[in-house]
Amino acid sequence: MDLDNLITMANQIGAFFGSLPDHEEALNSIADHIHKFWAPRMRVALLQSLDTPESAELSPLVRESLTRYRTRLEPLNA
Repeated sequence: MDLDNLITMANQIGAFFGSLPDHEEALNSIADHIHKFWAPRMRVALLQSLDTPESAELSPLVRESLTRYRTRLEPLNA
């Protein structure tokens, strides 16, 4: 997985849902979208990046969503 591409896609999702007036709804919607539409290996790679310097490229909203909903986003067989 190309981590830069995953981060770019996650930030695009964050920009879309970031326009919602309710912050909590935006956080949940980002995690929900990634959970529903990303393959497990993509989610694992993105979550693993949270502990690396590359994660500095994540928008604050996406980082907050991934951190808050990390357990929900982790594949069951990871």
